[in-house]
Amino acid sequence: MPKEKIYCFDFDGTITNKDTLLEFIRYARGSWGFFLGFLLFSPILVLMKLHLYPNYRAKQKLFAWYFKGMTEEDFNALCRHFARDNQELLRQPAVSRLKQIDSEGHAIFVVSASIDNWVRPFIDLLELHDVTILGTQIEIADGKVTGRFLTHNCYGPEKVYRISQALDDDRTKYDITAFGDSRGDREMLAFADHSFYKPFRR
Repeated sequence: MPKEKIYCFDFDGTITNKDTLLEFIRYARGSWGFFLGFLLFSPILVLMKLHLYPNYRAKQKLFAWYFKGMTEEDFNALCRHFARDNQELLRQPAVSRLKQIDSEGHAIFVVSASIDNWVRPFIDLLELHDVTILGTQIEIADGKVTGRFLTHNCYGPEKVYRISQALDDDRTKYDITAFGDSRGDREMLAFADHSFYKPFRR
């Protein structure tokens, strides 16, 4: 029996041409707010780049500073508007590949360290049929963003864990193709049967 095909795409830098966390913050808070936050958190960000401070903690602190206390409704509306107004962030060769895979009836996983809430609207606008979003999920309490993450940052080994959890059956029953562009995709690319590093670049 032929194996079921699964296609796993990183989002930032693979489907998009930029890091969408940074672009989302700039969109939501403007250039001044963007630079102020990064100035305040620059010591932590430097330590993170030197691998002396955990990536997920730095990301969570930054996210909380900008968005803690926002209502879930307002945050999701902001995410939808961000996707609608920033379609130029999508790499067209990646969009074409996604649509080709979708037309062939294969399942697509978008596996991203970015927040589900703004990754999903970008994919929804492409009107694909069978896409599972495996991103970093945020905590909501009393209808508001707490600034904390519900899941581990979907980066590195966490990507493989999330893919494995999403599969309906034993790993050996799937033929997995993965697309990625950074250190955070290394484990996912190794886990796949076929892998492509920095694809869709002209």
